Amino acid sequence: MKKQVMVIGLGQFGLSLARSLAQRSVDVLAIDTDAQVVQDAAGFCAEALAFDATDESALARTAPARRDVCVCAMGGESRESAIIVTALLRQMGAPRVVARATDDLMERILRLVGAHEIVNPERAFGERLANRMLYEGLVDQVPLGEDLVITELHPPRSIVGRTLIELALPKRFGVTVVGTRRTVAGRGHLQMPDPRDPIREDDIIVIVASTAAAQRLMEKL
Repeated sequence: MKKQVMVIGLGQFGLSLARSLAQRSVDVLAIDTDAQVVQDAAGFCAEALAFDATDESALARTAPARRDVCVCAMGGESRESAIIVTALLRQMGAPRVVARATDDLMERILRLVGAHEIVNPERAFGERLANRMLYEGLVDQVPLGEDLVITELHPPRSIVGRTLIELALPKRFGVTVVGTRRTVAGRGHLQMPDPRDPIREDDIIVIVASTAAAQRLMEKL
């Protein structure tokens, strides 16, 4: 059965999220007050509606309780509406509410009104870009829980040709290599790491570690 996700607020973030979910075969209901934007979203979403989501009666008709996830993707200019919509979604029994915050105060308020998860896409992008600028070999870094990150990086010259057994990364840095992305026949394949297999120059190493441990690794190697 397809997952059902409601995305409220079709700015740049909300529209991009709705499109990405739809491309992954998710049943997306997209909502915004702008009829033109809604018409654009209708081209790739299962359903798209133009109405003000702070209208309790109108929002109730979309049955938030039957959706797997409800996302309030409204931006900073609509912060009051975003708070109201988040609260209404919880009152209507939405099983999981993800809300977008644009600053720390808004994040605290959204938590108080019941959001299960808060996202700040601008802050997250800024942090990821800063890390890529600081660490030359860093490919990408994605948060995993409170203080864990998944980090993809190009191996520095100091470890090329050496095995994971030799490097003893868990003991030295507190990081765990969970995969190696290796190019085979022109395509990248993610595979389980063989601790006896020498690391190649064109590999991409995938590690899981605390933020501090991943940073130590990138600084020392």
